[in-house]
Amino acid sequence: MKITLKDGSCKEYSEAKSVIDIAFDISEGLARAACAGEVDGEVVDLRTVIDKDCTLNILTGNDAAGLRTVRHTCSHVLAEAVKRLYPNAKLAIGPAIDEGFYYDFDVENPFSREELDKIEAEMKKIIKEGNKLEKFELPRAEAIKFMEEKGEPYKVELIKDLPEDAVISFYSQGEGFTDLCAGPHLMSTKGIKAFKLTSSSMAYWRGDSNKARLQRIYGSAFTNKDDLNAYLEHLEDIKMRDHNRLGREMKLFTTVDVIGQGLPLFTPKGTRMILKLQRWIEDLEDYEWGYVRTRTPLMAKSDLYKISGHWDHYMDGMFILNQDAEDKETMALRPMTCPFQYYVYMNEQRSYRDLPYRMSETSTLFRNEDSGEMHGLTRVRQFTITEGHIVLRPDQAEEELTRCTELAHYIMKTLGIDGDVTYRLSKWDPNNTAKYLGDEEYWNSTQQYLRDVMNKNGIKFTEADDEAAFYGPKIDIQAKNVYGKEDTMVTIQLDCASAEKFGMYYVDQNGEKVRPWIIHRTSMGCYERTLAWLIEHYAGKFPTWMCAEQVRILPISEKYIDYANIVMDKLRKAGVDVTIDNRSEKIGYKIREARMDKLPYMLVVGEQEETDGLVSVRSRFEGNEGQKSLDDFISQIKEEIDSKTIRVELPEDEKKR
Repeated sequence: MKITLKDGSCKEYSEAKSVIDIAFDISEGLARAACAGEVDGEVVDLRTVIDKDCTLNILTGNDAAGLRTVRHTCSHVLAEAVKRLYPNAKLAIGPAIDEGFYYDFDVENPFSREELDKIEAEMKKIIKEGNKLEKFELPRAEAIKFMEEKGEPYKVELIKDLPEDAVISFYSQGEGFTDLCAGPHLMSTKGIKAFKLTSSSMAYWRGDSNKARLQRIYGSAFTNKDDLNAYLEHLEDIKMRDHNRLGREMKLFTTVDVIGQGLPLFTPKGTRMILKLQRWIEDLEDYEWGYVRTRTPLMAKSDLYKISGHWDHYMDGMFILNQDAEDKETMALRPMTCPFQYYVYMNEQRSYRDLPYRMSETSTLFRNEDSGEMHGLTRVRQFTITEGHIVLRPDQAEEELTRCTELAHYIMKTLGIDGDVTYRLSKWDPNNTAKYLGDEEYWNSTQQYLRDVMNKNGIKFTEADDEAAFYGPKIDIQAKNVYGKEDTMVTIQLDCASAEKFGMYYVDQNGEKVRPWIIHRTSMGCYERTLAWLIEHYAGKFPTWMCAEQVRILPISEKYIDYANIVMDKLRKAGVDVTIDNRSEKIGYKIREARMDKLPYMLVVGEQEETDGLVSVRSRFEGNEGQKSLDDFISQIKEEIDSKTIRVELPEDEKKR
């Protein structure tokens, strides 16, 4: 047989050989580093026997698929360790993932950090034992019986979902542990050189909140300790940036159990930041991008949602009021603003000359998210969004869609986060047509329209099925949080169906009534999610214009508080957010605390500053910037705020002391 290797060279053999045997024939060093093989594009075990011509790539820990094999094996070692320590634990699933691996267990109580350390120690024993991983197969009926005898109901359920004629594969680790798995795996547990259990959390079986609550243990594994240590340092940086922790530490928001999950409370600081973003967006849309502003109710009768289709297609995501009350109308809190704004449009007759008619609203919305899905500010039950709807003629759609992408890009660039995003064309699922309005022709044509617009504007994008709105496809602008989970930040949706349902029209140049198209769009998206994104992106060190506190005045002693108040009054009149630290603390302590609060500027004032009308400027960006006249500093910071400049912070060792 002829084996074509990755570099194009060939090996010829007169008998069947395993992947690991071929690896040894190529190089003993390669064989020692090998984790798996790739035969004709399929990742397989090193123990897999090859008996025909093929292409072969020996995978090591430097290859993504090779590293996944290490991590998958480590998840099985984790499962064996848990079963040794907690014999009554039931096994669910344990895949490799991008950052490592996890395994879900049905146990009585959540795992503490101390228990994770105990499990880690047991895993190290298993790895040291060096048991070989051996694959074997059973017919479906025998496989079900095998797992029933082991008392593993979740494994039994997984097997029963497979076809009756399926052959089921298992992997054993010595005599002590066997798991249902398709592989591939390392040759033995000794192949795991470096690993760490990082966290635990609750998870639902098969991601369904109506099913069993399981306990998930996360970890990661590498082929050397240096890579593991670098990853652990990365995790520490993630913890430092996690908005759910940092936002609370900075006193931007909080949550309270008696108020409810997904209902954050914003402190004066957090509120100030959101108001700055909101006023900027509203002025931008109204005065520069041609929108009219609306204000619509937070709830409506069920009749409205039945017309729009939300009652049939989105009811599970809505908060319904008075549904079972015989003497009251059934109402619902709004999950989106579109049907309300349609009636603003229809309040008077529109001509083709009036279009496009661009409506925008700072909309508070309500969505009945599952408790397991909510996290910090990224997924909540009440949120405020920069929502808008453009009613237009079909011949205007390309230009308006382009303008929507340009506005979103401008906003993200101004925020300094444009480099963090990706674009996605979110499509319908042709295998789940009951979920959507319209037929295949409607969806193919509208999806192609968005595809053409993005291609024409040079936007690189991916495509995803079953991510569309029920009435039309979307351009979704996505960003990952510090944990790698992707969220939609901005969405632009093409809707050619709703106008018919609501009887919307415009009068064309021939005096005929014509159905318009509608673009549903956000310009910045949800304020809560955007704030979370900014906290993580900047690690709390926001550009000056966004900060709730832009300047803190630090009088050297109580004698200079009067001058500090004069400085504060002038700054406030110039539109700068400023406070005074008038505590009777040493100036060094005040400076250190202001730095801990991540403030852009500190102004130290004492005798010389008061005498000469100066301020001693210390900044987060350069350290000690020296004395300046108060007027010069005001001009400098006003320019920075008004232009929304993002100053670059120097490394600590380059800052002036």
